[in-house]
Parts: sequence; C-alpha cells; structure tokens
Amino acid sequence: MKYELEERFDKFGERIIMFMKHIKITPINRSIVDQLIRSATSIGANYFEANGSSSKKDFVSKITISKKEAMEVQHWFRMLISTDISLKKETTPLWDEAKQLGMIFPSIISKVKNETE
Repeated sequence: MKYELEERFDKFGERIIMFMKHIKITPINRSIVDQLIRSATSIGANYFEANGSSSKKDFVSKITISKKEAMEVQHWFRMLISTDISLKKETTPLWDEAKQLGMIFPSIISKVKNETE
C-alpha cells in the first residue's frame, strides 16, 4: 500500500503541474499558482521523507506536514477560482482529490500512534 500511495501523491503533483501549464498567468494569480504548485508537490515530497524517517516521531511529523499541504492546496484552489471563476469546473476534481488525500493522513497518523501504545 505504501507504494500505491507514493504513486497517487506523485500523480496528483503531476496533474497539478500539467493543469497549471494551461493557466494564463497574470500579476494577480502568479503567486497563487506558485503556491499551489509548491503545496501540491510538497504532499508527495513529505510523504517520501516520512517513509525514510529515522523515528516514529519524525514519521508523524512529516505525515502531518503532508496533511497540512493537502489542506493548503484546497485553499489555493479557492483563491485561484476567485481570480477566474471560469476555472471552477476544471479545478473541482483536483480540489476533491486534495481533500481525499488530506483525509488519508489522519488514519496513517492514528495507526502509527496506536502501534506505539
């Protein structure tokens, strides 16, 4: 399952990058697009780091960051839509995926914490 999640997080980051290639960059949305790409790709990066962590505490810390990044992606999509409402339909599936990814991490954290008790 670990590798399935890694693939899912990678694919999500790739989907965001591909989507952003088609966005017309303006002075208003430039930083939003940058932040969105950073947040989306950080989900997988922190998950990979977690899997290489040296302790359970470090693992939980990195997984928590991945969770926060998934939540941040949702925020940045909302901000992006506020710059161009016509993007709403295209961004909805990506926003939904970010939400689903964010819901995976608490169960991982809970499982790890239960193993240590």
